Amino acid sequence: MIKKTLLAGAVAAAILPLSAAAADSPHTLTGNVGLYSQYIFRGLTQTDGQPAIQGGFDYSHTSGFYAGTWASNISWLRDGGAYNTGGGGEFDFYGGMKGAFGKSDFTWDLGTLFYWYPGGANPANPLNPKADTWELYGALGWKWLSVKYSHVVSNKAFGVLDASGTYYLDFSVTVPVNDKLSVIGHYGIQRFKGQDPRNIGVVNNNDGFSYDDWKIGLSYALPKDFTVGAYYTDTSSADPFGYGNTTTCGAFGCGVYAGKTVSRGTGTIFISKTF
Repeated sequence: MIKKTLLAGAVAAAILPLSAAAADSPHTLTGNVGLYSQYIFRGLTQTDGQPAIQGGFDYSHTSGFYAGTWASNISWLRDGGAYNTGGGGEFDFYGGMKGAFGKSDFTWDLGTLFYWYPGGANPANPLNPKADTWELYGALGWKWLSVKYSHVVSNKAFGVLDASGTYYLDFSVTVPVNDKLSVIGHYGIQRFKGQDPRNIGVVNNNDGFSYDDWKIGLSYALPKDFTVGAYYTDTSSADPFGYGNTTTCGAFGCGVYAGKTVSRGTGTIFISKTF
């Protein structure tokens, strides 16, 4: 049902014109929709290598305030056995303030983001939590360079318990080759904090779930605000205990995913549109 709802909303958004405020208004409303060969989040496949349709809406004000929502289909919660009902969609809600330092090319961004994963945790393990996660973030940018720090303030992080203080550091670059073609690159550092009570005596959160990831690719701007692109992603130091399938085992045990290892190197292609 969630996939059908996302698809219907994305198609409607692509067909119906979005009526923004007048040109002299301080308010701006934009939308986006995209079809991806898979959904990659921080180096991890969220759809077991299957296609994903994604889209969202963003509001911004000339003061620098912004808010938005975004959604995608996923499968990792069901593949890993954490959810036995639902677990097929991710919905993000965010807001913050951003601006520039004077008239320079340096920018700043401060905000908060809540990840909502509808569905029910598997009752076979009463300690299984919902995967909902709340982060605060701050970012600095210069032209085509950016660095962003995201800090978990909820007690759990993407289904890992006692994980408050978990953080992700994102270094990204988008280098324009010409007015249509850009090279995109990224390096990320994911560090988990705390001790999940389900894994006491086995592994702490840092050893079981921390890793680094990277991405390299190209994007090409098409007419009518369409963009196509492709990129390759991979991870390092991702232990099979946290990110492997049931046939891959590491120092702390075997993975939980019924499908493929979610941290594997993989390629993704996409087409997206803003409106």
